[in-house]
This record gives sequence, structure tokens and C-alpha cells, in this order.
Amino acid sequence: MAKNITPRDKDYSEWYVDVVREAKLADYSPVKGCMVIRPNGYAIWEEIQHALDRMFKDTGHVNAYFPTLIPQSFLEKEAEHVKGFALECAVVTHSGLELHEDDHKLHLKGKLEEPLILRPTSETIIWAMYKNWIQSYRDLPLLINQWANIFRWEMRTRLFLRTAEFLWQEGHTAHATSQEADEEAMRMLHVYKTFAEDFMAMPVIHGEKSEGQRFPGAVRTYCIEAMMQDKKALQAGTSHFLGQNFAKAFDVTFQNEQNQLEYVWATSWGVSTRLVGALIMTHSDDDGVIVPPKLATWPVFAVPIYRKPEERSLVMAKMNSLIGDLKTQGIGVKLDDRDNVTPGFKFAEGELVGHPLRIELGPKDLEKNQVVVTKRHNREKVFLPLDRAAAEIVTILDSVQKDLFTRAKTRLETSTKEINSYDEFKEYIAADEGFALVHWAGNTEDERRVQEETKATHRVIPLEGTREKGKCMLTGKESAQRVVFSKAY
Repeated sequence: MAKNITPRDKDYSEWYVDVVREAKLADYSPVKGCMVIRPNGYAIWEEIQHALDRMFKDTGHVNAYFPTLIPQSFLEKEAEHVKGFALECAVVTHSGLELHEDDHKLHLKGKLEEPLILRPTSETIIWAMYKNWIQSYRDLPLLINQWANIFRWEMRTRLFLRTAEFLWQEGHTAHATSQEADEEAMRMLHVYKTFAEDFMAMPVIHGEKSEGQRFPGAVRTYCIEAMMQDKKALQAGTSHFLGQNFAKAFDVTFQNEQNQLEYVWATSWGVSTRLVGALIMTHSDDDGVIVPPKLATWPVFAVPIYRKPEERSLVMAKMNSLIGDLKTQGIGVKLDDRDNVTPGFKFAEGELVGHPLRIELGPKDLEKNQVVVTKRHNREKVFLPLDRAAAEIVTILDSVQKDLFTRAKTRLETSTKEINSYDEFKEYIAADEGFALVHWAGNTEDERRVQEETKATHRVIPLEGTREKGKCMLTGKESAQRVVFSKAY
């Protein structure tokens, strides 16, 4: 256990903050509520970006960029949208500053005719542009994504999980039919699920949000929900079928094949730097971060071991040869050949930042024609012949990725339970047992009651699994299937 990291079983929240800061992933900013993403944390975000961007482009999407500043009147055009985000908006009211000679302080100047909002999300300004770009059915579908920063004032912040400014991607698409738009929203939901499970090694439950949990202005909201090590839920991605709400608000029409004007149909979908927090809380331990190989910039951490100058030259020759073989296999390697720190210090540092594998090579290993490989997630040591090491390390990395997913999948399955009464539900949630699968036929007010009484929220209506009829645990009304309730981040 790293000395500056609080054990998970002592204080999970403190453990999380300690890991983020000790591993130099992020730090608190001088601006209240904001964070500074440090190089180690940004490297993970870059890998997330690279993988998702490829998946987006493989499904026909292209990238663009829209302004950070949005006229206040744009937000007012869609009633549910402005209602949902009004309290979180950061507002620009002046165009500049001037220094007053009497008090030597900066004062606001140039009051704007209309306040500008730092984007809490970009539907409004994007749809204002789509009005100019869409005239005919030949212009559809329009499939655009942007990578951007977002501003939402938060009362309680936590590094990566909830900050006043964060990074994300947001897709915004326009379609000729309702069916096509809903299919797009579902397609992107499955892209997120595939990414979470294949790259993050994080199993998720995917499905639809309840009416009370929908994105402001959406007809339907789909999501992926993951279970963290403390058995709380974390919403890891959302995809929204927006119907024609934004098209009507911004008068975005197209001429169909029968030469008739129709409003277009819309979707939006996004994930954010919250995924870095999800990765940490899904896999990491009391010694630091554990990064799945597919999201590690440097999957292999190489530590040469020697004491004498003549040993150094022999060890480094073999180590550099092995690193070259690994790079040929497409495996990134971080070499730590510093002479001013001990191997033990290097080992601890490598574990803290989460390299999936560590390779050690010293004079005794050269005598045995072997390299020592240690898996970060379970500390298992493997001794590989040098001439076959590169190929076998590729296989080991694949097994580590699968091990991490299996471990998280087992946690999700064993900590998800069918609950049939409200009394049983309250006991289960109070004990922090995990996800409760319950029959539900309540409304938004009923959801608020459950949250007030138990701190659990309606997370997702699963799209997969057996659908069975039953009685709502709270109201006793007929229910078509079970849904997931849980405490959540």
C-alpha cells in the first residue's frame, strides 16, 4: 500500500482523491470547482479520445467545432432545455476590463446587449447552424461530433467525476425520419457499451432512463451504467433521441422527396473526462492506478537492473533490443534507466501510475536468458525466454485486459440482486450491497420520494435480460419489467 493513499476499506472517497493526486492525474485549480488535468491523467484521456474518435468515424461521423459562447436567447428557445440547465450556467455580461487610476483595480466595461452563456451543452448553437446547412433530404443525415470543453457550475465537486469545467465529446445528428434518428441514438449507445467493455474493461448495463432522469429536451435518453468498487453506480455515457424539439425551436426544416417541408429529427450523445474517474474506481487499488492495457500509453514499464558500469552496457543492450521488438509489435514501452533512484523506487512509481506490465532485466537474468514480467493488477510474476519475450508479452497483455473485465463483471453480477419489497429495498440500499433490480411503475414524484428516503436513484431500464411482469415495489401497480436502482456518483 502506498504510504500517502488512504486504504479503500477505510474511506473510499478519500482513497479516490488520494490516488488521483498521488498518481499525478489531476489537481485542484485556483479557480473554485475546476481541475487541472496533469500529463498522466491527460494521457489516459488521449487514449480514450483516440479509440472513440476512430469508432465514431467508422460509423460515418465527422468532427467539427462550435463556439464556446452561446447567446442567452438561444437557450430560451427550447423550454425544457433552459429549465434543465439554467441554474448551472456561467454567464458573460461584459466585453472587457479597464484599470481605474483611483483604486488601481480592474472594473467591468462594455456591457453586452445580450448575455452570453459558456456552453453547458451545444444543442442550441449547433441547431442554429443546422438551419443554414439543411435544406433538402439530400443533406441528411448530418452526422457531426465535436471534442470540446463544457461549463456547468457544480455545488459539490470531485476530480474528474464532477467539476465546473470538463472535457467531453458531443455528437449532434439530424435525420429525415423518427426511426432513423432513434436508430442512431441506439447505435451510439452500443458504441459506448462496446468501448466501455472492450477498452475500459468495465462492464455496463445499458438501457433507457426514466422520465425523471431524461436529458432536458429529449424524448428518450439511453445510458450505460457501471458499478464501481464501492458498489455505487456511475453513469458513464448517454445518448438522446431528441425528436423534433430542437428542429422546431430553431425552425430547421427540409424538403422531402415529395417536395414537402418537414422538421428534421435529432439526436445528441456524449461522454466526458468522467470516464477517467470511472476507470480509476473500477480497477485501481491501494497502491495506485490500474490502467487496462488498451488504454495505456505505455503498457510496458521497463526497468534495467545493474550495479557496475560493465553490467549496465550488457543489460541495456539486451533491454533496448527487447524494447525494439515490442515496438515492432505495436507495444509502447516506458524505459526507466535513471541511475539516481533504486529499482524499488522505480517499481513503486510504476505501480502508482498504473503501467499494466513491468519488465525487469539484470545480469542474473542475462545468464538465464530470461526477462522477469510482473502483472500490475495481481502482481503475478512470469519468467520469459528473451528470444520469445516480445510475442509472449503481447499475449500476456491481452490476458490482463480480459482479467480486469472478468473481475469487474463478477463484481457487477454478484452485487446485483432482485428485490421484491420496499422494506427489503431500504435494507439492501442502507447496507450498500449494490444494484437493486426492482419492479417499478412509479412516476417522477415517486422517484424523488425513494431518493429522499434511501439516497438511491432510478439508474436504468435495462434493454437486455428477461422481462417479467410484477408489482411495483413502492406503489403496487403493475410493472412490465425490473429496473435498476442504486446509490450513485
